[in-house]
Amino acid sequence: MSGGGFLGKLKALDAYPKINEDFFTKTMSGGIITIVSSVVMVLLFLSELRLFLTTSSAHELSVDVGRGEKIKIHFDVTFPKVPCSWLSLDAMDISGELHLDLVDHDVYKQRLSANGSPVKEVEKHNVDATKKKAPAGVNGTVASTAAAGAAGATGAAGEGAAGAGGGGENGTALASGCGSCYGAEDKQGDCCNTCDEVRAAYRRKGWALSNVDHIEQCAHDMYTESIKEQAGEGCHMWGMLEVNKVAGNFHFAPGRSYQQGSMHVHDIAPFGDAVIDFRHTIHKLSFGEPYPGMRNPLDGAKAGQAAAAATGMFQYFLKVVPTSYTDTGNKTLATNQFSVTENFREAQGGAGRTLPGVFFFYDLSPIKVKIVEHSSSFLSFLTSVCAIVGGVFTVSGIVDAFVYTSTRLIKKKMELGKFS
Repeated sequence: MSGGGFLGKLKALDAYPKINEDFFTKTMSGGIITIVSSVVMVLLFLSELRLFLTTSSAHELSVDVGRGEKIKIHFDVTFPKVPCSWLSLDAMDISGELHLDLVDHDVYKQRLSANGSPVKEVEKHNVDATKKKAPAGVNGTVASTAAAGAAGATGAAGEGAAGAGGGGENGTALASGCGSCYGAEDKQGDCCNTCDEVRAAYRRKGWALSNVDHIEQCAHDMYTESIKEQAGEGCHMWGMLEVNKVAGNFHFAPGRSYQQGSMHVHDIAPFGDAVIDFRHTIHKLSFGEPYPGMRNPLDGAKAGQAAAAATGMFQYFLKVVPTSYTDTGNKTLATNQFSVTENFREAQGGAGRTLPGVFFFYDLSPIKVKIVEHSSSFLSFLTSVCAIVGGVFTVSGIVDAFVYTSTRLIKKKMELGKFS
């Protein structure tokens, strides 16, 4: 008895009373409303499902408090008119750190023919590969006047070359296997056994070494040979370089680079009067690893393509913004975004001629961007789906009841002749 009473009470709590099928009335308007409401339910469900599967991101700004960090710069650039042997890649920053020709970084190059097809196998960028010492039997003997002529020095510089050339008897090497510096020795007994050492000695004297035909060491230097061999080719360079997290620059420019006092200098004398066309395509440039959806403004950028000869300095001024990206799995990636403005300085002749090349000047923003990805929970998705189904069902029921009641009322008035 008590069991039946309990079940009876449960039956009394039924909020969904059932109606005998004999009392159901189906109408055409009800069918139309059912179809429309079903389509609306499906569309709203798909929209909610898309939102559930899509992640949203929240951006936060804060002061960057990182110290002593490094930045990895990934680049991929093609120079269709500049041979690989003519190019040097240097990096420097305001802390005073200087990397010349970046032989200690992962930088690679591919020689390109005039039509852009690869010429040889990919090789790592290494200027030491073109340096070769003179054979042991070469003593570098040359007359002092020839040395002065090879240097292209005039006036006092020429006299200095001639005077220094007489350091040894008749300008000969002081010892077997010690190559002559052709008048550019700092002190008696200095040796120049490679073409680069001769060039360095001339730079210290402030002389220009524009003609190396009379320099015995340069006859065994592959750098001079490669300049002539690769004339008319292009170059594809790519790789990664690691720099301090301070303002600085890195640049592609012609000729071997060196530091003379506080000046950073490129030796472009070996190229003579050749037109150095630095038109280029930047396939990729990033300051760190990319995160999903990241876009770098210089990816795919082309410069100087429309000009007959893009001879000059291409300058890119970058503002690097430290960025932290956290995905839905709570994994954090430290990287950087950047904005860019650019400028082109056309090459000018004369003593103060503009060094042609592609220069990237970067500065660090003190503000750090934190990006956090969020995704909706399944319970939130389920709640939204229930709200969609219940809401559409309720509204369609109200519309159906209104249409059905209105139709019956109109029919009844028409039967009574009261509808006009």
